[in-house]
Amino acid sequence: MSEYKGIKGFSIQSLSADPADPNIGQVWYNSTSASFKVTTITTSGTWATGNNLNTARYLAGGAGTQTAGLAFGGYNDPAGITGSTELYDGTNWTNNPTGLNTPRTALAGCGTQTAALGFGGTTGSPSTATESWNGSTWTSVANMGTARYSLTGAGTQTAALAIGGFTFPPSTIYSATEEYDGSIWTVGGSLNTARHSSGAAGTQTAGLAFGGASPSLTGATEEYDGTSWTSNPTGLNTARSRVRGAGTQTAALAFGGEATIKSAATESYDGSTWTTDTSMNTGRGGPGNAGTQASALAFGGDVGGVPFTTAATEEWTGGGSPLTQTITVS
Repeated sequence: MSEYKGIKGFSIQSLSADPADPNIGQVWYNSTSASFKVTTITTSGTWATGNNLNTARYLAGGAGTQTAGLAFGGYNDPAGITGSTELYDGTNWTNNPTGLNTPRTALAGCGTQTAALGFGGTTGSPSTATESWNGSTWTSVANMGTARYSLTGAGTQTAALAIGGFTFPPSTIYSATEEYDGSIWTVGGSLNTARHSSGAAGTQTAGLAFGGASPSLTGATEEYDGTSWTSNPTGLNTARSRVRGAGTQTAALAFGGEATIKSAATESYDGSTWTTDTSMNTGRGGPGNAGTQASALAFGGDVGGVPFTTAATEEWTGGGSPLTQTITVS
């Protein structure tokens, strides 16, 4: 019988921990868990359960990546609107000592864990408030031009997009887009389909908006070039509101939301078409969001019941990404 060394030209390594950046096809023995491991390529995306938020919430703002995420604001049942801020390190959520200066829910966010922007939302009344985050503290900056909530955001702290939204009373659904340059908000091109509670991805000059309510549920997808929005002929496979997104204009992820039920649907976008992918473990409306198409983060949301807010976190690994698996032996 051939030995592994004879086939591959080297012995299986014995390691106390999994390597940080293993090669595809690499095999090793983890002496801590007493198991053989191999790195493979995923054929489809998967959601894995992460550790819970400290404060359950939905319609929170989000920013950052799967291993350096940021959650702020939102609504907690039964406590109400919160301004609390939490940081995620890929394993645990940590409370920041200071929260938003203006606690609110149904706000938008963008940026990174150390340079984020939170804008819009409601305190009980529609808000124009904009706050800038430096990794430890929120600072109030120039207000948006139009007060609205259930809007969505994309871009960075100094080049952000505020997209759509809603106010009541009177009941108004917005097509308006605003652009932030790090100092002031200016009017951008209007959506072709006015909507609220949509998902978004991308940048200020290559943005993406999808789903939402208009006022009925829509899966409509539009792309922004920094000046105007262009409708894509095909939209989401599952039309829904309170959907969330991650990624870029040509490589986006849509997840969660609300249709007839709390949705667990996940879809990937390649710049022209949405493809249904592996569903979330828990259907939820209005989760917080961060990350990319290949490595996304979903946290909190409305799962129904009493209380209806959840603290649950899920981590997405996209298809084609490296995956460490345990080799089962008998």
